Amino acid sequence: MFQEYDVIVVGAGHAGCEAAAAAATMGSSVLLITMNMHTIAQMSCNPAMGGVAKGQIVREIDALGGQSGIISDKTMIQFRMLNLSKGPAMWSPRCQSDRAMFATEWRNVLEQNPNVDFWQDTAKEIIIKDGKACGVKTSLGIEIHSKSVVLTNGTFLNGLIHIGEKNFGGGRTGEKAATGITEQLVTLGFEAGRMKTGTPPRVDGRSLDYSKMEEQPGDENPSKFSYSDTKPLAKQRSCWITYTNSEVHEILRTGFEKSPMFSGRIKGIGPRYCPSVEDKINRFADKDRHQIFVEPEGWDTVEVYVNGFSTSLPEDVQYAALRKIPGFENAKMFRPGYAIEYDYFPPTQLKSTLETHLIQNLFFAGQINGTTGYEEAACQGLMAGINAHQNVHELEPFVLKRSEAYIGVLIDDLINKGTEEPYRMFTSRAEYRTLLRQDNADIRLTEKGFKLGLANQTRLDNVEKKKAEVAEIIAAFSATKLTPEEINPTLAAIGTAPLREKISLAQLLKRPQISIDQLTEASPVVETLLEKFGKDSIHQAEINLKYDSYIEKEMLLVEKMNRLEDLSIIDNFNYDVVTSLSFEGREKLKRTRPSTIGQASRISGVSPSDISVLMLFIGR
Repeated sequence: MFQEYDVIVVGAGHAGCEAAAAAATMGSSVLLITMNMHTIAQMSCNPAMGGVAKGQIVREIDALGGQSGIISDKTMIQFRMLNLSKGPAMWSPRCQSDRAMFATEWRNVLEQNPNVDFWQDTAKEIIIKDGKACGVKTSLGIEIHSKSVVLTNGTFLNGLIHIGEKNFGGGRTGEKAATGITEQLVTLGFEAGRMKTGTPPRVDGRSLDYSKMEEQPGDENPSKFSYSDTKPLAKQRSCWITYTNSEVHEILRTGFEKSPMFSGRIKGIGPRYCPSVEDKINRFADKDRHQIFVEPEGWDTVEVYVNGFSTSLPEDVQYAALRKIPGFENAKMFRPGYAIEYDYFPPTQLKSTLETHLIQNLFFAGQINGTTGYEEAACQGLMAGINAHQNVHELEPFVLKRSEAYIGVLIDDLINKGTEEPYRMFTSRAEYRTLLRQDNADIRLTEKGFKLGLANQTRLDNVEKKKAEVAEIIAAFSATKLTPEEINPTLAAIGTAPLREKISLAQLLKRPQISIDQLTEASPVVETLLEKFGKDSIHQAEINLKYDSYIEKEMLLVEKMNRLEDLSIIDNFNYDVVTSLSFEGREKLKRTRPSTIGQASRISGVSPSDISVLMLFIGR
């Protein structure tokens, strides 16, 4: 009934979709197994993509040839660039998405790929022979064989949903949990744990009074995620902001004794940076209000997502508290919020390719690794799909360094440090964030994606053109000088010191008060110089000129770290023979099995003296 596939992907969430699309685009035969064909790429929580650091990840996925950026562009209903008041390393794209369109578009992309087959069923067991993953067994008793398996089970592994004192099995509302795989992997020697996440109630937008809320429109000139030819938005829907109050908090407190979180019924640890509303009230008792984002779910639906009100309190308490929020006095609830507990596998059990140490050709991606968020899941799925294909076809593994991408930071953090709470990406996690900006992901990664067979020739040509234009602009700005007479009136108008002598455009642009747009308006020379270049190239050149000293400083740090990354450690290295290692360092190194000295240096519990000893031993 089934052929032997190159790659079987279990689960069709954001990680599973990117994994299947990547491996199939690269030429592997792929079977995508999902419990429900109608919930492929379901946005189980908020209908949005991107955000701080997350937007950078979506751009990186797109630059490599993944699909999340393109699909976000085609299905967004609002776009905003966050953190524009800060430096460009902090600028982060975010869009509000049409939930139904997003899922439909993802399914269309997968169905149009001739290398992707589908099977609606539940995977109950991994087929393993001689220490290698060779396929799956399903709940129907069918054995399907493959050369590799990618697990992207999300919140479904022994998922347990909590609403007040009620709990029931489920991977998300209305869908059953998945059993069998955790139990099998634990018997094989894998370590498993429990985590929790939550979601807010959904309400009827027709029942809300928006006049009592603060409107949050999209950007006046909206951008987009993809570096391809997707179109920016011509029209947008607004989101809205309102606040809880002391009356809301008091009503919520009446349900605390029935809260599964406070009563101890929930054992898993929830996301620190996206706490439930009851957790916020409990932890920040001095705050008399908390922000609520009122987010439409799409173009053609009245359903509204109440961002900031995640809760697992009894539904009657949720409803009573909601109606005390300004604008929600007559709110009708579509369904209550809930918390969900699920199994995950500490990611220190993985290689940098996301292949497991214990079983060859078995890959984990997404929430199974302890992460939270669509973007974090999608980039792991992309990397797991790429490396499953590379394994099957006996090609070099594909790994991104911390200095190359936020994706590299995320995976490096997971496999070396592990996580005991849902991991979310932030710009502060990246030590080279000046290099890892959202505007230059194409320059950083498109060539890599092209060499893999993911990014096409047109994308590569566009990047090469952009790089050439940026270099030409920088050269022209360095060579062109303005006189005090030409520019001083503009400098006076914006409140910066006048010139006393000629100065190059490059030097002038280093002033924080001056932008390239202001120079263009002030000087016909600049306007003529830039008229043949595209907007993206001009923007890129401005950032490179303005922040070149910071960029150069980070590049020196990268070079220093890369010396350690170039020092390889063989797979079966015997740490027990290095008697000078600390006991903790030896145990952590044996558990994580780092592939380079650089990776070893980032393992929690491995000291600088351990690294020195290891370097001396390997050198000897």
